[in-house]
Amino acid sequence: MTEVQKSWATSEGVRRSMRSNKGRDTLIELRVRKQMFALGYRYRVNHRPLQSLRRTADIVFTRARVAIFVDGCFWHGCSLHYSAPKANGDFWSLKVSTNIRRDDETNRLLADAGWTVLRFWEHEPNDAVVSSIVEHIDKRRRTHTVALPSSVRSMTATSATADTKPSK
Repeated sequence: MTEVQKSWATSEGVRRSMRSNKGRDTLIELRVRKQMFALGYRYRVNHRPLQSLRRTADIVFTRARVAIFVDGCFWHGCSLHYSAPKANGDFWSLKVSTNIRRDDETNRLLADAGWTVLRFWEHEPNDAVVSSIVEHIDKRRRTHTVALPSSVRSMTATSATADTKPSK
């Protein structure tokens, strides 16, 4: 017979409430994505910037190599809005501090791999978030050129010379 594991929740109502929290497609994410799409930007949603890293960014611009995270104030320890719950305080303190450490590690690993990481809090005004993203994406597109593998570069060079007409 299997043993039922005791829940971390202090009551069934709390458990239901916490289980209903979304991990993706939050209201702020949807608003940001809608506005970015309306501006003509195309992106990936809930995507791993690095396939070898088990972390997904909320919005990813693969060509510009920009990963965007919209962090919840409670789950990621916002200095303005986070307050530790009274019930089960040790559990939540450990949970949030682990999330913060993982966020820092993710930022470092992505930056080391040449990615720009943008993090926003859920309470930030949507227009300010979108404006910042647009600024960073446009800057990255102007300054960042993707290095093609040599095999692709040689194919591109060959096809470019084959398509040009010889001069007379």
